[in-house]
Amino acid sequence: MTAMHEARELTVTEAAKRGVAGLVADAEQGGPVVVTRHSRPVAAVVPMSRLAEIDEAAADLRDLALVLARSAADSGRRTSFGDVLAAFGHTRESLAAVEDDDSLDG
Repeated sequence: MTAMHEARELTVTEAAKRGVAGLVADAEQGGPVVVTRHSRPVAAVVPMSRLAEIDEAAADLRDLALVLARSAADSGRRTSFGDVLAAFGHTRESLAAVEDDDSLDG
């Protein structure tokens, strides 16, 4: 996994001279390019494999945050399915009697 701090840096002017085709070629070869303006990073061109890694890491972090939040808020009290149904005015039998709505299948 390539860290962004290891990326090649180009100014906006240098990136413009390199052109989109050049920046894409750099990304295809696996090297991220960070574009800077006034010495501040403003954009990055990364290989698709790196973008997929970032997306996967973000999903993992969301899952982890959910687990941690649930763990922190867990009182140990559980609600049965029957209690949930009763809260909505149903029983298991009344729910089973409801016909499937085929119009929801797409």
